[in-house]
Amino acid sequence: MRLFLVLVCFLAACAAQKPHPCVSPSLLSGQFSVSTQNEQLWAFARFLYDALGQRIRLQEFGFYQNKTFTYDTLLLYREGVMYEINNRDKKCMKRPLQGDFHPMEVPKNASLLGQVVVGSSSAPGQGLLVNTWTGEFPANAPYLFTVTEFGCIPVSTAFKTQPFGWIVTSFFNNVIGISDPNELNPPSFCQDAEEEEEPVNFVSLLQMKSVQAQVNHSPHP
Repeated sequence: MRLFLVLVCFLAACAAQKPHPCVSPSLLSGQFSVSTQNEQLWAFARFLYDALGQRIRLQEFGFYQNKTFTYDTLLLYREGVMYEINNRDKKCMKRPLQGDFHPMEVPKNASLLGQVVVGSSSAPGQGLLVNTWTGEFPANAPYLFTVTEFGCIPVSTAFKTQPFGWIVTSFFNNVIGISDPNELNPPSFCQDAEEEEEPVNFVSLLQMKSVQAQVNHSPHP
């Protein structure tokens, strides 16, 4: 009983403190789902995130306009390169990667929208204390960012883009660390990767997924 009261008092004291913008762990792995307001794109992905080396690996399965696609990409921001990896055929496509690396963090100028418990606050272990922040990226792009109060682990994000409307991402099964760092290096068969001149950024990456979905369902000669 005493332990329960101590835990309740500890949570109450933490909840009384005003949350501050935070930075997520530098090494993170997990899964997420992403959907768009225009209902054209939905995807489920496994991700590896390395803020120290500025590397991200995304292995996705999704739907675009009711057509399925799979996508395996390695984003190397320091080198300014993105690899599209085809493990089945042992082939790679190499593209210039535009934009700076943005770590998973709550921007310092974000405003606290609210703090809530996801689940139940009736007893320890039944709920998760999270903070939701809001703000605006450059070019009048509003966002919402929800992270855990303890550890600053991402729970969900939402931001607005011109081609898709609101893009909503929900994170789950997050683990601090990366079990196999080699997955953040290009496979050996990528050394002779075909190079495309057309650069890519986050929004154009989403558009490329839609093209991939159409290619996967086009008639074969």
